[in-house]
Amino acid sequence: MRLSRIIFLTAFILSAININAQIYQQVPNAGAINWQDQILNSTGIGAPDPKVPFAAQRAGAIRAAKLDALRQLLETVKGMNLTSETTVRNAMIENDVIQTRVEGVVKNFKMTDTRYLSDGSVEVDVEIPLSGILLNELLPQQVGGKVPGSINYNVSPQPNFSNTIFTGLIIDARGLGLRPAMAPKVLDENGNEVYGTGYVSRDYAVQIGVVGYEKDMSRAAKDDRVKDNPVVVKALRVEGTNQTDVVISNNDAANISAAGKNLNFMEQCKVMFILD
Repeated sequence: MRLSRIIFLTAFILSAININAQIYQQVPNAGAINWQDQILNSTGIGAPDPKVPFAAQRAGAIRAAKLDALRQLLETVKGMNLTSETTVRNAMIENDVIQTRVEGVVKNFKMTDTRYLSDGSVEVDVEIPLSGILLNELLPQQVGGKVPGSINYNVSPQPNFSNTIFTGLIIDARGLGLRPAMAPKVLDENGNEVYGTGYVSRDYAVQIGVVGYEKDMSRAAKDDRVKDNPVVVKALRVEGTNQTDVVISNNDAANISAAGKNLNFMEQCKVMFILD
């Protein structure tokens, strides 16, 4: 009995640590977004209809739970920040085509768990990936085209940034109140885009997202997106109505531009943000 209790407590603690390490955004009256793993999930609940035969009540409760989960999942998608100034809800209101396509993506959710409650009600957990089809519907068709190193900062980049092979970029924005978004930007002190959809390949952005998010610097440095030799830069502040863009110094911007001019880590979305 004592051993089983120890095992249970250990599993509970490890689970709590893992959840705390994840970057979750809970959307009010809806589901949640795991920005780190790029998964959206929700839970729907359905009650049995006492007016139908008993044998059909469970199936009806499952259908009702799925509809409830779908509604919550759609609200979760709408609650995401698309850019520093726009939410997915705004984009769907402004464009009927986007709304129709997003609703179609959400309907193809995956059921991950079903629970049958003692009162006859049913709970279902569902999820959809953020990257892939959903990002394909929400990102602009025209991205990329900007050339790293095209901005004159009137400062010379450090020699190692022009000659060293860097495998990615990590922006440390802890303590600044940064919020996740689907298409954030890195800006210099003058508001110029150092990194964002202007520099990426759309294929890479759809597959893995414009940026990755982490809470822990050591885990970020080992992430497949940026390892084995990423550039690490400290953000000065965050900007935008949604507080999703990061601002770095002009000196750091010059260094990143010099590194990106000779490499393709920006085009391949090998960028991560560290937040609280």
